[in-house]
Amino acid sequence: MSLRPSQLPKVRRQTLRHLRDSASPLRAKTSPESALGLDALATILEAGDLFWVQQDMAALSVHAGEQLAAARWATPDRPAPCGLLFWQDGIGHMDAQGVQIPVEACAWGPYQGEMLLWLLMSRDRLVAESAAVRPDLTLVTEEIPPLVPVSAATIPVTANPLPMVEVDPGLPQPVVAALASAWLLMQQPLLIDRTRECADKPTARAHARDGLPAPEVTVVDLRRQYTPQDQDPDAGTDGRRYRHRWVVSGHWRTYQSDRYSEETRGSKQWIPSYVKGPEGAPLLSTEKVNVWRR
Repeated sequence: MSLRPSQLPKVRRQTLRHLRDSASPLRAKTSPESALGLDALATILEAGDLFWVQQDMAALSVHAGEQLAAARWATPDRPAPCGLLFWQDGIGHMDAQGVQIPVEACAWGPYQGEMLLWLLMSRDRLVAESAAVRPDLTLVTEEIPPLVPVSAATIPVTANPLPMVEVDPGLPQPVVAALASAWLLMQQPLLIDRTRECADKPTARAHARDGLPAPEVTVVDLRRQYTPQDQDPDAGTDGRRYRHRWVVSGHWRTYQSDRYSEETRGSKQWIPSYVKGPEGAPLLSTEKVNVWRR
């Protein structure tokens, strides 16, 4: 059964139990160096906001991330200082000594002056893929946290955007770029829908018993109107006359002009695909066009 947004608070709560229990297999078999990273992960999960990225939004994040050469990782650039973001259907794989491990969630937070990024996968996915590879192998699921830490690294917090090629090679660049793109896209309210979903009732009651407010999950998805528009937003600006129409692929636009504020200057905005050219002219279709839509 696939995980639902309302279940994410419960998944976080159960994962924290494994991280906080020194006798759990996750902690008992961890080296001292890795223990510090797991301690930091527990702190991040405890304090972090919860985000759920729907499938279409995840697809756009991957697509836009392929065109993102650099990103900033400071607190103002994140949707929350600490957070856990779950990608519906995952966000790709990372190679671990020849084994392709799926990445389904990202957790981030401050760590020693930088930003610590953890990549995680779900226990259900681990069980399913293990059964496909080793049907004779039975995993003791009670000893595995619902979210399994896969890999972690710190990313420098810099004033200027950090080139993707300079991110720790221990983190898969496509996943990191997709995360940075998702954060940028979340800042565009005309493109993105944000809704709040409450935790399931058992989890809400458990939080109430501990004197904690019921947690909520921010669900992020594309707006329905995110489709190429049959219009030319730049018509008449260059004095040219065209005999055909064609699709301009989505791309990032960077604001550098002095007319923008210090906070806005250098920021990026995703410009959706659109059709350019005079209305009624033949549409050129020499290239394959991918349209993300709901």
